[in-house]
Amino acid sequence: MCRTAIRGDICIAKSKIRSLPNTSPRLKAIPASDPELHAKRPTVKVREGLPSLTMTAQQLAREIINELRRRGHQAYLAGGCVRDMLLGREPKDYDVATDATPDQNLAYFPKAIAVGAAFGVILVRKDDADVEVATFRADHHYRDGRRPDRVTFTDSPEKDVQRRDFTINGLLFDPEKNEYLDYVGGRDDLMAQRVRAIGVASERFAEDKLRMLRAVRFAARLGFEIEPETMRAIQQRAGEIHQVSAERIRDELNRILTEGGARRGFELLDETGLLKTVLPEVAAMKGVEQAPEHHPEGDVWVHTLLMLEKLEHPSATLALGTLLHDVGKPRTFQRLDRIRFNGHVEVGVRMAEDICKRLRYSTNETAQVMELVGNHMKFGHVQQMRQSTLKRFLRIPHFDEHMELHRLDCLSSHRNLQNYDFVREKLAEAPEEVLRPPRLLTGDDLIAAGYPAGPVFAKILSEVEDAQLEGRLTTKEEALEYVSERYERGSGGQTKDAVSQNDSAARP
Repeated sequence: MCRTAIRGDICIAKSKIRSLPNTSPRLKAIPASDPELHAKRPTVKVREGLPSLTMTAQQLAREIINELRRRGHQAYLAGGCVRDMLLGREPKDYDVATDATPDQNLAYFPKAIAVGAAFGVILVRKDDADVEVATFRADHHYRDGRRPDRVTFTDSPEKDVQRRDFTINGLLFDPEKNEYLDYVGGRDDLMAQRVRAIGVASERFAEDKLRMLRAVRFAARLGFEIEPETMRAIQQRAGEIHQVSAERIRDELNRILTEGGARRGFELLDETGLLKTVLPEVAAMKGVEQAPEHHPEGDVWVHTLLMLEKLEHPSATLALGTLLHDVGKPRTFQRLDRIRFNGHVEVGVRMAEDICKRLRYSTNETAQVMELVGNHMKFGHVQQMRQSTLKRFLRIPHFDEHMELHRLDCLSSHRNLQNYDFVREKLAEAPEEVLRPPRLLTGDDLIAAGYPAGPVFAKILSEVEDAQLEGRLTTKEEALEYVSERYERGSGGQTKDAVSQNDSAARP
């Protein structure tokens, strides 16, 4: 028999959810130890080991619930953590819902932070753990399509659940009675593996347009379907997503790209109509043919989906770089001697920059995505590069992301990993001091040697570094001699050949 879910020991295995019996009552209190619920389902084993010296979010949530119950209040685990416990997943966050008012919660937990005072939400923090505590509430008119104009606090958990987004997020767990409370059929939808809006779907999305992207994210990450009425409502309102701030859209896209199920997420974005609204440049990839000898898998859209499918715990920049690496192809498509995309990298870099700026990515994130798009074709030439060029390429910041993008690119097209393996070997042979050796010369050294400071210094120092990376120069003395043989002192940094040509031209 399974133990209390708050201790992390119980679950309904996702692969088995469909076999659970159906329930139809509006409110179903489900004992966590109910043999019907958990029969023949494996429990999640707690890893043995030394106890943690700091409190986990799970422990803090239990402590908060105990304190609220001690003071005579209702208190439950709520939302995504309950859903994830039933699916046998480790919850990322733990949230508590209670009938205690915000003022009471702040009094009970004096070190808490009011993170959403108007909506009755406080953040309780202890050690490294954070738990949001929210007062039961009913929401009223959503004028901006994102947040309610006002809320009414209530003592009814059912009213609180009714204002939430999806049934699978509307479950409550009572750790004292060891029961799940289900007012909206969330358990049935977990068993059926579907994402369904609470109440009338169109009304839920009219209230908060971001819920449309959240529906896609949950369906993609959990491997669920979007319930037909919920899907139709998203399709009808997809064009309204721009009422949501670019930052919130960006955050949802990041989560779709990085939390698992990225390919399914973008297929759903396309099916719902959200893709052509949020990322029309990506939607334009559909139907853009590619040369079959290089891309037997199909068009640019299919190729990109295959790459998204292979992402494993990527950073946001790697995931976005993967999505956008061929974004310039639709605009550069030509059918000449064969299908060509001349200049698609340069066009893609500019498009990636525009997209990142539109979605309010940081300067650093934008720069990295541009680098990923800009360098992805260079792997095709690594075996022909000069040693200095190759070493400069291998020391690009975050080169591991460039490597992974190239690997995914190959595996999702011709499957030839020769250049990838070549680069791996070179990286293994070239430690950091070989890729980034201390400079043999500086600008001060050139000035001391009699060369006037000027723009040519960058060219001279780059040439010296190239020779150093290729092993032709190893000491400062050799580097100074190298410069002396090629550049005239006192001539503004001109090469000796250029000075000689100028002298010849000046003679009558």
